[in-house]
Amino acid sequence: MSTVEVKNIKNEKVGEIELNDQIFNREVKEYLLHDVVRMQRAARRAGTASTKTRADVKGSGAKPWRQKGTGRARAGSKKSPIWRSGGTAFGPKPRDFSFKLNRKVKQQAVSMALSARLREGNLVVLDAFTMEQIKTKDFVSIMNVLELDSALIVVASEDEILSKSSRNAPGYKVLKTEGLNVYDILLHEKLVLLQPAIPRLEERFTA
Repeated sequence: MSTVEVKNIKNEKVGEIELNDQIFNREVKEYLLHDVVRMQRAARRAGTASTKTRADVKGSGAKPWRQKGTGRARAGSKKSPIWRSGGTAFGPKPRDFSFKLNRKVKQQAVSMALSARLREGNLVVLDAFTMEQIKTKDFVSIMNVLELDSALIVVASEDEILSKSSRNAPGYKVLKTEGLNVYDILLHEKLVLLQPAIPRLEERFTA
């Protein structure tokens, strides 16, 4: 078990907590993290790029001039890709870029990303994140006290005040434990876990 300090939003140590080695002390395999990030980004691609082929562009299908005797190159259609305003050859068409990985592989990758953040010293555990009102200025002030310029904050349950306060602050994101993923962990420099979220993570990744 790895022991980590528990801090409050004033950046004061208020205790310690032991983290499950099965989640926070795994061997990090970079190729597996890469595969999962690639899968997540591929799923987000719109895949809506589309070009017109010679069958789609406007124009006559008649042969522009006779095959021989004019001195010009052979031509069969004004919609040929080599002509101005002709169709596009081998252009993109709408497609689905997404692909799937096994659920166990994705779970292992999240555990590896958590382990990497802990080993780097970029994992922070807070006892709570209490704010009285929705105010971005107050949220940024707390982040400055904690010395966090870029952070992913993981909460156990929906916190409207925290979520809306952080929404307009660049470099920060709030996620529930159910939505924790490799891409967001690696995208942010620091990982902030609220203490109530840790049992939820252990339940999710050791089941």
